[in-house]
Amino acid sequence: MEPYKQHFQVIWADLDPNAHMRHTAYNDYAAQVRVGLFDELGLPLKDLVASGYGPVLFHEDTTFKREVFMNEHITVDCAALSFRKDLKVWKFRQQIWKADESLACTVIATGAFMSLKERKVVVPPQQIIDMLERIPKTGDFHWLEK
Repeated sequence: MEPYKQHFQVIWADLDPNAHMRHTAYNDYAAQVRVGLFDELGLPLKDLVASGYGPVLFHEDTTFKREVFMNEHITVDCAALSFRKDLKVWKFRQQIWKADESLACTVIATGAFMSLKERKVVVPPQQIIDMLERIPKTGDFHWLEK
């Protein structure tokens, strides 16, 4: 299955003093696409929060490959790289592509869902599990050990 994708145009606020996209903007776009994916699969963030759960990040590993400049068009994708068998922990691979189809950046995000009432990471309820199971998977998807 193809990864989920969104398209963006780089704006002034995304730039750093070197006139290319600042490092944190790559992660901002990646986060926006993760939330967009949840929305596309029927669980918009407002509904997740209303149900008492929210996504939380443990780690984001960002590898920069190419510069991205003002007004460039980029495509950001998202696919599941791995899940813990109980779906308590997930890992997504996201790639940011330039318009010429060269890879600008890879983001590996590791996270989970937390109970907003208990304020701790939990095995998600069935509604979230159903959504996670529909996320496109990478070709090298694997199950995480506990």
